[in-house]
Amino acid sequence: MNNPFEPLHNEIIELKSLVLQLLHKPEEDLSNKLYTLNEASDILKVDRQTVRNHIDRGTINATFIGRRILIPHNELFDALNEVKSIKYKR
Repeated sequence: MNNPFEPLHNEIIELKSLVLQLLHKPEEDLSNKLYTLNEASDILKVDRQTVRNHIDRGTINATFIGRRILIPHNELFDALNEVKSIKYKR
């Protein structure tokens, strides 16, 4: 007689192995990643012009290469924390 739980047991074992693979997957090094203005605005969920205004004010440090604006990963998220803390101090 077949065990009715055998297919479920096999699926659980497969899921467990997939979860273990995800947990042991090496994390991507984001310290050297550069974001464009559009990518930064998507990440921060604000308008592109808002990011540009923060760059112009100096809140976010960016690198200008020709007409392209590139924002380092650390600058983007450090600036995000700084802006949030300024908002809450008011």
